[in-house]
Amino acid sequence: MENKHLNVKLQGAVLSLQLNRPDSLNAFSPEMIEGLHREILGAASNPDIRVIILSGAGRSFSAGGDVKTMGQAGSQETYDHIGKLNKVVLAMRSLEKPIIAAVHGFAAGAAFNIALASDIILAAEDSKFVMSFSQVGLISDGGGLYFLPRLIGPYRAKELFFNAQPITAETAHQWGIVNHMHPLEKLEQEAFRFAEKLANGPAKAFGLMKKIADQSATMGLAEILEQERITQAMMITTEDHLEGVSAFKEKRKPVFNGVQSVL
Repeated sequence: MENKHLNVKLQGAVLSLQLNRPDSLNAFSPEMIEGLHREILGAASNPDIRVIILSGAGRSFSAGGDVKTMGQAGSQETYDHIGKLNKVVLAMRSLEKPIIAAVHGFAAGAAFNIALASDIILAAEDSKFVMSFSQVGLISDGGGLYFLPRLIGPYRAKELFFNAQPITAETAHQWGIVNHMHPLEKLEQEAFRFAEKLANGPAKAFGLMKKIADQSATMGLAEILEQERITQAMMITTEDHLEGVSAFKEKRKPVFNGVQSVL
């Protein structure tokens, strides 16, 4: 389905989703949000897709909510709109495949939170991150109140929520928000290089590690230990495991195919 607010491109096993409202700094639109949700759900059921890159067209990753339309919606419309955004966040977190956010320019408001819902954040060196909600008298939505305190601690997080001051990519990197920084002109290339590396890895292992790592936010140590135990007992039956062992013994690079079980 064509979506003028979302550029979709599949290169090998890497699905690129580019927010495409550059004249509005890629501010979220209903069409964009619905497209993201549809593409992520589609990726979940497509074994040919192993990694997703999320980026923005033009000068910025995204300005988040569209300020031009704020003040026009009532409570019910806002409730419904955020419900659709929440479906995107939940789909991203439940997807057992890595999602890389490639951020340049600004990642503001809900766009910052969509980046946080990804698994890896790569940022251009001159990019900035800002929880801009309080500037317009709102609270953070899109999962920011969940992700950010867990990532940088409640005190730093609340300062960002309250002050709505941008932080640089360097600060975000120092605080553990950003995995790697790159010059702007190399960001797209480096994001795809990273994605290709993951796409050539053990897809099932990556997906299950993502799932269990995310559960660690709400599960205790004993529960996680049992999840690891059950999952590992299944993983040793996979072709990827047997290929990895064979490659190690033969001193060659493994060729993983993502097949779950040989039994």
